[in-house]
Amino acid sequence: MKKRNLLVTSALSGALVFSVFTPTTFAHDYLDGSDLNKGERTLFTEEELEDLGTPHVEGDKNLKFLDEAASLQLEQIRDGIQNNAADVYSHKGFAYVGTHTAGGGDGGVRVFDLQDPENPEEVAVFAHDDVPGTWHEKVIVKSVNTPEFNGDLAVVSVQQLNRNADTSGGFLLYDVTDPYNPEKLGYSEVYADTNGTHELYLTTQGNRALVLTANPYADLYSGGEEHDFQIVDVSDPSNPENLWQFDPRSLPEVSDEFDGYNWESPDGNTRPVFAHSVITDNNARHAYVSMWDLGTMIFNIEDPENPEYLGRTDFASDQQGSAHSAALAQGGNVLIETREVYVPVREGYEEAYGYTRIFDIKDPTDPELLSEFTTDLTFQVEDGPTFANTVHDPKVRGNTLYLSHYAGGVYAVDITDPSDPVQVGQYKSDQADVWGVFVDRNFVLASDMGQGLKVLTKNNSGGNGNGNGNGNGNGHSPTR
Repeated sequence: MKKRNLLVTSALSGALVFSVFTPTTFAHDYLDGSDLNKGERTLFTEEELEDLGTPHVEGDKNLKFLDEAASLQLEQIRDGIQNNAADVYSHKGFAYVGTHTAGGGDGGVRVFDLQDPENPEEVAVFAHDDVPGTWHEKVIVKSVNTPEFNGDLAVVSVQQLNRNADTSGGFLLYDVTDPYNPEKLGYSEVYADTNGTHELYLTTQGNRALVLTANPYADLYSGGEEHDFQIVDVSDPSNPENLWQFDPRSLPEVSDEFDGYNWESPDGNTRPVFAHSVITDNNARHAYVSMWDLGTMIFNIEDPENPEYLGRTDFASDQQGSAHSAALAQGGNVLIETREVYVPVREGYEEAYGYTRIFDIKDPTDPELLSEFTTDLTFQVEDGPTFANTVHDPKVRGNTLYLSHYAGGVYAVDITDPSDPVQVGQYKSDQADVWGVFVDRNFVLASDMGQGLKVLTKNNSGGNGNGNGNGNGNGHSPTR
């Protein structure tokens, strides 16, 4: 059996407390029969945020001064309608927060000025009124210089609440060179009978800009005419051009009769397969695609019209796959894979929620498992089906891995020795429901589905993201 590095922290994360209202969306694998919904959560007002208990914050090494500087809810852009936060990204001192389905979706992307991290200010919203009846959970922002566009480009995932609507999902492209005044540039649509693009990644190759997309169930619903993982040239953001898409049937272990979802795995299990998310390395040489039970797939994309499949991670026969997201460490030689397992008890599989796996990928054709990192929530299977106890997304800064973990908040893990990860910090607000995490030089951002944006400062030297953070942004003095 594979080595498991079980780290039990001294602080108990506890169960996530939330209410589910009218379901408007599904679990990430909404075909798995669990009937578990990730949609509506209890949303806190600004006043209710102030009344929450003090957050739990602990940190060691470079995180000994970790502190909550600010906590603020998303503004209501329609009277009486509160949207909720999804993922978070940061670029040039601004935070970009995607939104999920609360309030009927159409929440767009919220832009926050972080010049004063103790008092962040929501200064703009975009992508909220382009395609009605959609949600916009993922946003990536990068500086792009192509013959057709020179500036800061934002790409935003668009998913339909009803995949049978007259509209189509996909992704939007916005000029955010002036973050206070985003301007729409273009829209790339995917197969109309899917919800749309779930996650995506923006990267550049010289003077060329590419978006890599994960469009769950495109293969299944199109009968194999389209596929889930696609590469789109957005060098001209007003005219996105599809370059390539990956057919899993090209793998020797996937039959030509594969229906686009149900995979007859060599281990004897029928496993779910779909593209969930994708990233690239810094020079856009390799792409890393989270394909659920096909694992994390590695492609050489130096020629994006003709990518080359290199290898993938695999699972023990008693492990649910659920490869959800990936991050890279140590110059791209180490792969972090998070597995979003929200139904912890299934016949034939280990009893556990999703946890993190760490691989040596110096040889990308043969990823080598180095370690597995679990938390105090991983084996609380008595809580039943829930997203509360599973890991979600990974981010890496230096030799520190940051994991968004719903009820667990944000865990910080020292991966200096990737074969022996060690927890060195945790941030968890009262009734935490943390979706995303983003790490900048001086601060950590967390997006909480019920509470909005959290800004954590990493040291106490003061000023420009260096504050120890108990200012006026509804920050709380933490317990330690």
